[in-house]
Formats: sequence, C-alpha cells, structure tokens
Amino acid sequence: MRIETLLPLGKVDPGLRASDVPLDITTVADNARFLEDIGYSGLVVEETKDDPFTLLTLAAAATSRLHLTTGVTIAFPRSPTVMALNAWTLQKLSKGRFTLGLGSQVRGHIQRRYGMEWAPPGPWMRDYVAAVRAVWDCWQSGAPLNYEGEHYKLSLMVPLFNAGPIEHPNIPIHLASVNKYMCGVAGEVADGIRPHPVCTPSYIAEVMLPAVRKGAAKSGRDLDSFRVCMKPLVASARTEEELTPKIRDARARIAFYASTPGYAAAFQHLGLDELAAEAKTLSKAQRWEELPVLIDDQILDQFAVIGTHDEIGQKLLDRYGDHVTDIEFSIAVHDDHDRQVLADLAATLERADGSAARAAIRGELSGAGA
Repeated sequence: MRIETLLPLGKVDPGLRASDVPLDITTVADNARFLEDIGYSGLVVEETKDDPFTLLTLAAAATSRLHLTTGVTIAFPRSPTVMALNAWTLQKLSKGRFTLGLGSQVRGHIQRRYGMEWAPPGPWMRDYVAAVRAVWDCWQSGAPLNYEGEHYKLSLMVPLFNAGPIEHPNIPIHLASVNKYMCGVAGEVADGIRPHPVCTPSYIAEVMLPAVRKGAAKSGRDLDSFRVCMKPLVASARTEEELTPKIRDARARIAFYASTPGYAAAFQHLGLDELAAEAKTLSKAQRWEELPVLIDDQILDQFAVIGTHDEIGQKLLDRYGDHVTDIEFSIAVHDDHDRQVLADLAATLERADGSAARAAIRGELSGAGA
C-alpha cells in the first residue's frame, strides 16, 4: 500500500469548516522533503484555496522520489488543452512522478462559481479525458491534433504551442468518484479512482469496483495497474482525551455529507436513506448544530476510523487493506516525537501486502461483486 497526504500535515477533510491550520505556501517545499525523508509515497494537493499546480511545482522541485497528485483539480473550468499543458509541465519537471487527479464538481459550483453551462458529468468527463490524451499524443508522437467529441473539437496545434515530447509521457489520470457511472467512466478511460471519504469498504467492493470492471470491459482494458486511492474519515490523536474533539468533528462531517445529495448512494447502500433525508432537511433550514446528533456510535464506526496514534495505522489497514492501493493520512508534526510517530505510521502502511486489494480490483475475490 502507498501512503500519501494533504498539506498541512494532520489535515482532515474539512467538511463543515476550514482546516484549523491553513496551508502556508512557503512551507510546501520543506514539507515535501520531510515526507520523502520519512518514507511517504506521495503528496496530494486539492483545489480549494491555492492553485494545485503551483503547489506541486514547489514540491516537485524540492524532491526526487515523492509521487505528486492533484487530489483533485476541477476539470471542466479548464479547457482540455490547458489541463494537458499543466500536467505535461509538471510531469517534465518531476521526471515522471505526476498523476492528474480530476474532479467534476456539482451543478451549483459549475454554474454559480465557475459561470458555466451544466451538463451530465459522466459523459462530459469521458470526453474530457479523451481530449486531454489526444493533446498529449499530438505532442509526444507528432500526430496531427484531430479530436472530435460531444463537448470538444480540437484540430489546431501550431509549432509555437506544441510542447513536444517528454521522457515520461504516460501520465496517469485518476477520477474522483462516488456513483456507479463515474466509476464506470474511470474503468473505461482512466487509471484509478479517488473515492470520497463516505465510501465505506463495502461500498467500494460491492458498488464501485464492479462498475470499474464493467467500464474496463467495455473498452477492452485490463486493470493490472489500476489504483484505488482512499481518503478515509479519520479521528486520531495522541491520547484518548485529545481524541474526544476529533470524534465530535467526525460526527459533524458525516452528518454534513449525509445532507449532500451527491453522496446519497453511499448512505443508501447502508440503509441510511432516512438519515440522509433528515440531514438534508436540517441543512436546508441551516440548522447546522442539529446535524451531528444524527450520527450515533454505530453510524460513526461505519464511516470513520478512530484511534490514538499508536493504533491508527493498524486500524486503517484492517479497514481498507483489502480494498485500496493508496491511503491518505498524516498527523500534525510538532516535535521529534511526532516525526517518529509519523515515520512509523508510514512504514506500517507501506509494508502492507497489496495483493488482496489488487485481486479485489480485478474481481478475483469471492463476494467481490459482478
């Protein structure tokens, strides 16, 4: 298993609120070197408050082994040609260590934050990925640019704007996924999925991976190198006492996700339709303080991995080791003790045998789904 993390170290998915400690862009290079030194596989950056390609450029220049991934950048506001150039430049700088993680975003953000027309995201993403790859192929092979899809028609690439071939042209593309359709698109045209934190192991195994396999079969692709990169919901701290507020935050995040229609399928899978409906009603009324009480201990344990720092590594393996190839986690590092704890956690996760997850992706385990 590969272990990766967002910055700042110790950040968990924000859900209802921003991170307690915002990212300081001036520390990215130092943190990337630190992660490489203690044995991390990768660094992931998201597109929220800073440009992800700028952050990864800083990390790429400061490291030599660390995998670098956008987890994720929003696809549709950028033309495929612009995205292709961003990725090509980072792959060239990092000498083959870059993965392009793409997300679609929901209707409200596409229309009201980006000022674009909305279209169904699954077919749009399939077209988008194909268009990006067509641009890369043009640059690497010298073939004329001649892509025509539902959303994109690309046929002009003059020498001035031709980025030309690079040493590592095969850039993996991962798709942020929750629902079956996007998982199928990923299996059809991408190299991995990045499940949302609400995607439990059973949902990954019984809903997401079967859809990935169907997509791969549709396009005649194998899944030997396909990756499942999980960002779990985690509540972890040094002591049981310090764990209490982390658990409270986890309840709030789960309830917030339950109120979001885009994640409904993951809750329906567990028979939590009524919970999702109640959470949606409360969120529409902006009764945010009432959301966390909807999450009892049983629901909490279904979605969150909870434990002190000395036990969280094994708990993450127990929960996800048979289902995912990459896992995203870190703790905040304040002193040498924290540094050693994080190094030990990284070693625990990196040592894990990934054969079961690989078999699950290919559908070779009993009960792995159709």
